[in-house]
Amino acid sequence: MWSEVSRAFLGYMGAGLIGICYLLALVYLWLTEKRKYIRILFLYMPLALLALFFHPLFAKLVYYAAEDEIYWRVLWLLPMTATLAYTCVRIYGEMDAKRGKRWAEAAALCMAGVIAVSGSFIYASPSFSRAENIYHVPDAVVEICDAINVPGREVMAVFPLELTQHVRQYSPVTCMPYGREVTMAKWFFLHPLKDEMEKDIIDMEALVPLVREYRCHYVIFRPGQKIQGDPLDYGWEWFGEAEGYTIYRDPHEELIIPDLD
Repeated sequence: MWSEVSRAFLGYMGAGLIGICYLLALVYLWLTEKRKYIRILFLYMPLALLALFFHPLFAKLVYYAAEDEIYWRVLWLLPMTATLAYTCVRIYGEMDAKRGKRWAEAAALCMAGVIAVSGSFIYASPSFSRAENIYHVPDAVVEICDAINVPGREVMAVFPLELTQHVRQYSPVTCMPYGREVTMAKWFFLHPLKDEMEKDIIDMEALVPLVREYRCHYVIFRPGQKIQGDPLDYGWEWFGEAEGYTIYRDPHEELIIPDLD
């Protein structure tokens, strides 16, 4: 357990200097800060949190409840940014009072430089991509959800797996028979409808009963999806297209539009 917790801590701190800067800031404040409320906020609370984070019993309880994937998020409670900002401002103020403004400005430039080089260029990360819209989800999700939206009620729709996590971020009224749980291999969550939707060639004979079992109003196929059988022959209706994705409506599942007057 200790090795797992230590690995989570080191992974959160990363290979940069920011973790070292934070620890140095804690030492500096411990030696110089006299105000009790500042010590509680920037010293006692973070140190108590770190003690709790490394406590084996606490770690076992969290691992049991949420598994190890999110344990490192406990460290989000550490006020690292606020602590570093306060420490830098305090050092600047002390330098200004004791050595003068030029020394204070030089110290500020040095501290800013250390913080700047302690991280990495986020836009060079392979996980970064330019946002397609103000919602930070694919345009296809926005267009599809807006197209199938029925004012005053929820709708059930089957999406290709690459869109599911974005749908739940954009529309609270667009429901899905499966979501993020099927994308996590460690959870081993099986879903027959997802399995059929993710086949290289979708068999309409097998898909239609599953869609109706989960009472789905709409089915969205990804661009270029190979389908065995014509959806129209199974009573489905072509609803539209968005960013290459094709939307079908299954009238078998009644879609009552509420009277909003």
